[in-house]
Amino acid sequence: MPPARPRRAPRSDARENRARLVESARAAFRDDPSASLASIAKAAGVGQGTLYRHFSGREELLLAVHEAEAAALAGAAPALLEEHEPLLALRLWLERLAEEGGRYGRCHPQLVDALGRLLAAGRAAGRIRADATAEEVLLLGSSLWGTGGPVPGEAEPGAEAILRERRSRMLTLLLDGLRAGTGPRDG
Repeated sequence: MPPARPRRAPRSDARENRARLVESARAAFRDDPSASLASIAKAAGVGQGTLYRHFSGREELLLAVHEAEAAALAGAAPALLEEHEPLLALRLWLERLAEEGGRYGRCHPQLVDALGRLLAAGRAAGRIRADATAEEVLLLGSSLWGTGGPVPGEAEPGAEAILRERRSRMLTLLLDGLRAGTGPRDG
């Protein structure tokens, strides 16, 4: 059997097409979860054949969108730590995660790593308790990723603002519990 030929890196136009497809799908699925693949290809400025060269179908495209969003969120942690003190950086990152509705699952490896970095920076600054783990914080915060509970008459005007305010209050409670001096090894 002849040796396997090494795979070439995708051409730049192929990488650009794939990136446009993922971005178009992200926008389309956010607006309409049942958006057609044909409409996504059209929005990306490519034909359906190009879409199918990159993705075997809807599930694979959804997975690519999911991975791109998780990577962007994970990548935001270092920038937040450069711009803000650790506790504020952690809050801003968790707010962004909550706004995304928790589509990443509690233990997405990139998010666990990013949150672990935020928590470690907070511990190093003496602001975060020593015993908090990224997995536990994600599990505890999972109520933030959803609606935070039902709102009477959710279809009523202002329901989204009520949910945002509820998430903010719940995030404050979560962060208060993470503060240094509140844990068994801190106090």
